[in-house]
Parts: sequence; C-alpha cells; structure tokens
Amino acid sequence: MTSTYAVVAVLGVALGTILVGTYGLRVSRTTSDFYVASRTVSPWWNASAIGGEYLSAASFVGIAGLIFAYGPDMLWFPVGYTAGYLVLLTMVAAPLRRSGAYTLPDFAEARFRSRVVRAVASMLALMIGWLYLLPQFEGAGLTLHTVTGAPDWVGALIVAVVVTVNVMSGGMRSITFVQAFQYWLKLTAITVPIIFLIVAWQSQGAESLTKPEFPTFREDTTVTFQKDTAIHADKPIFINGSGVVDRLTIENAGHFLTSGDHRIGANSQFVFPKGATVPHVHETAHNTNESWSLPLSSNSPFPLYAAYSLIIATFLGTMGLPHVIVRFYTNPNGHAARRTTLIVLGLLSVFYLMPPMYGALGRLYVPELLMTGQTDAVVLVLPSKMIAGVGGELLGALVAGGAFAAFLSTSSGLMVSLAGVLSQDVLRLGGVRGFRMSTVLAGIVPLSMTFVSTGMPVADMVGLAFAVAASSLCPLLLLGIWSSRITTVGAVAGMLAGGLPALTAGLVTMFTDTGDAWYEVLLSRPAAWTVPLGFSVMYVVSLLTPRRVPAGVNRAMVKLHAPENLGLEAGEERT
Repeated sequence: MTSTYAVVAVLGVALGTILVGTYGLRVSRTTSDFYVASRTVSPWWNASAIGGEYLSAASFVGIAGLIFAYGPDMLWFPVGYTAGYLVLLTMVAAPLRRSGAYTLPDFAEARFRSRVVRAVASMLALMIGWLYLLPQFEGAGLTLHTVTGAPDWVGALIVAVVVTVNVMSGGMRSITFVQAFQYWLKLTAITVPIIFLIVAWQSQGAESLTKPEFPTFREDTTVTFQKDTAIHADKPIFINGSGVVDRLTIENAGHFLTSGDHRIGANSQFVFPKGATVPHVHETAHNTNESWSLPLSSNSPFPLYAAYSLIIATFLGTMGLPHVIVRFYTNPNGHAARRTTLIVLGLLSVFYLMPPMYGALGRLYVPELLMTGQTDAVVLVLPSKMIAGVGGELLGALVAGGAFAAFLSTSSGLMVSLAGVLSQDVLRLGGVRGFRMSTVLAGIVPLSMTFVSTGMPVADMVGLAFAVAASSLCPLLLLGIWSSRITTVGAVAGMLAGGLPALTAGLVTMFTDTGDAWYEVLLSRPAAWTVPLGFSVMYVVSLLTPRRVPAGVNRAMVKLHAPENLGLEAGEERT
C-alpha cells in the first residue's frame, strides 16, 4: 500500500544526501581530497562514516528477512559482519595505513612491485564491488516498490543517480560527510520503530514465537503474487480470488489448496482466511515455528558446513572489501586507524541488536511474506501491520527512509572505491576528471545487472561478495603484510585460485536454479573451501618460486610494521 509519509521520507533522504554531498564539494579541491579526503579524517568522524557505508541493504533489510525465514542460524551474519572488524583491527588496519597507498591495488603494487599483481587485484576489486553494489540497488527497488508500488528498477535508478552525482561532486571527502550523517539516521530509523513495536507486542499479550505449530494468518489477508511462485501448503486451505493455480485459471472464485506443493502464477491475487496455516515458498527452510527457533535445524543436508562457511566468509571477507579498506587510508596515522576500528565495533554492535527483533516479530505479524518470498520486506511492512493508523505509517516511513539511507551510503563508498580502481587501472585517467568519468562507469554495470538478476535475498548476495573477498584479497593482505616469503607468482596464483571459484559459484547461484542438489550448499556457501584454497595456493606456490620474491621486500616489511614516529612511510605517500 502506498504511504505518502514513506514517499516523503525516501525523497527527503535522497535530497538530504545531495545537500550534504554538495557541502563536501565546497571543501574538495585536490586529487587527494577525492581519493582519501587528504588523510585528515578523525577517528570518530571516520568511524561514523564507516558505520554508514558498512550498514548496507543486507544489514538494514536482509538480515531481518533471513532471520524471519530461516531462524537463529542467520545470526552469524551480524556476528560475522561485526567480528570481521576485530580481525581487521588486530591484523591489518595499522600496517595498511602505513603502506601509503590510495587503493587496495596500490597496496598490491607497493608490496609486490608488480603490475601483474596489481592488475589481478584490480580485477577482483571490481568484481567484488559490483557484486556488492547489486544488492544495494535491488534493495532500493524493493523499498520503493513496497511503499509506492513503483517498478523495482525505479528505486535502483534513483540510488544510482544520487550516488553518482554525490561522488562526482566531492569524492571521498564529500561522501565522508554523507555517510557519517547517514549512520546516525539509520540507527534512529531502525531503533525508534522497534521500541514501539515491542511495546505493541507486549500490549497485545506478548504472543509466543513458538507456541503455534505453524505460522497462521492473523486476519483475512489478500496476497498478490508478483511472479510465478512455487509454494508448499502444510495443511489444506480454501482461498478466494483470481489467478492461476497449478495451471488452472480462476476468476473471482474459490479454490481448495490441498496439502503439498503448488504453483501460483504471476499477478495472481487471492484472499487467505484468518487462522489458516500460512503456506511458504518451496525454498524456505522451516515449516514449523519450533524448528525455526532451533539452530542447525534447516532442511539443508549440511547445516553445520553452511554455518561454518558463513562464519569464514564474514569474519575474513571484511578485510577484503575495497570500500572498507580504502577508509583506512583516510586516517592521519596508524594509531588513528586502530582507534577508528575500535569505535566501529561499538557502533556496529549497537545497530545489529535491532534486525533480529524485526525478524522474530515478522513470524507473528506478517507471515504471508513467507509465501511470496519477499522476506526482505519484513522491516518495511511490520510497523504498519502492528500499529494501526497514522502512528504505524509514520514509523513505516521512518524505516523506509532509513533503508534508503542504507542503500545510498553503502553505494557511495563502493562507488568511490570502484572509481579509484577504474580511473587508475582500467581507464588510466588521472586527476579529478578521470575519477568522475570512472564514477559513471562504476554505476552503470551493476544497474544493468539489476534487470537480469534473480531476486536472490540481498543478505545472501552480500554474503557471496564477502566469500569472494575472503578467498582472494584477504590472503593477499594477510600474507602480504605478515610474510616476506610471498612471491609475485604466489600472490597471483592464490588470488585466482581462491577468487575465481568463489565468484563462479556466486554467479551460478544467482542466475541458475540448483534446486535441492547436494552441491547447492557448496555453491551458495563457497568460503569453507575457497578460502583455504586461496591461502594454501598462495603460500605453497611462493615456496616453490623463491626467486620471484619482490625486490626490496625487507624494506617494504619494515615500512608496514615499524613505529610511525620514524616517518618511514611519509616519503612515499602521494599528495
């Protein structure tokens, strides 16, 4: 249902983002301003900006949607997203800042003295960035469709245009202001509504999340199926409406759904009666509320493998994300980089308390989303379902505005990192002009992909980006920083051996239907085998090619690890 308040909130966030970014234009003049904000961002300001760009579509709507559908196993997403910064803090933050580079490919060339290593790192950084941008655009489309009924591509286009304008205007310095502002907006937008929703849940009797055997409709509910959908009915149910059920066309009539599998045609609309058991999409893991509430109780043949693979991807993938890494080049020194990371841990921990509560309440108040597969919308529709009248609409508008801020801020960080790689390594156009041209190209690719993607849950899509990052750029960073034995051949072999299989597995999962095949979990959760592959190949190949150790490796290692008051990194930084 269209909400005027929600439309105003979304437009207000977009306009506010442009205005704040315009302010950044006034103080962005040099190339260093555009790439790394001239390395003058304070820890608190930078931490807020990191929180703004890191809390993406997956964090704001995706985690709640996955917990809503699959239960506590999905809590590893927020845990991993946060713990990844702890690994980053202890292993990477300060040495990376001392490297004096602008981008991750810059670090690769500075450490290995090889254009080939840089080229491979650039290619992977682009793939990871685009893979991460795609769910931001899809999440924006979902949000705008939910609140206005507009086609999904409209929301994606709005985010692409707003972010491109902002990044072209002021680069890193501009979006630092935008993202810091948007972190606090997102925290407010997700926290204030959940407080009211918990009060409403308590006032309505604090219904147990596990007491009903199956999720049931709280009232007669009209459900519109936007696409051809395969559902499973645990119990027989009588429905009324118009559409196609199991190839049978129904026009304003009743129909009896037997227990079992059924296929509902696109654009079908049926009324499901109050108290009836809610059917669910065929892929949903849990039939009963009891199984939903228990860990490792999914229908996956290898639930423990899936959990560990997710942990590996999220713990190690953070340090391989280009838009995260570039932030540590904006700190004035390594001490500030470590302090920034510590503050980020606190900011993320506070935010991630909220999405699980939305997911749990969704089982009680909007179970029909389990049937359409639009579980990512649970955060957006829950306020108006639980609180009637203007109050619910206002809370829903606040959530919609916060969700749009999430897409804008994360897309901004990704666009900056992608534009930096494109301008330096692909187009080879230096200066502000090259950066701006690269920004346009950085946005066009994922925007085009939104027209052919399969509607995969946004958190799953982001999880695949983490898996690719953990399998390729993470080994490059960790081994490159902490081992002087890594050779140029080993670095290239390890990145390709880990990154390409993870990327291929992700693309197969996104664009094909693997069904219930035994290998489906290996493709959808590849990190458990691609990360060890990347690390082991990089190290073993390096041992086999000792003559390809980069020249000056000892000097590079001293620069990465020596105390900063010696000033070893200052002479090589670009200004």
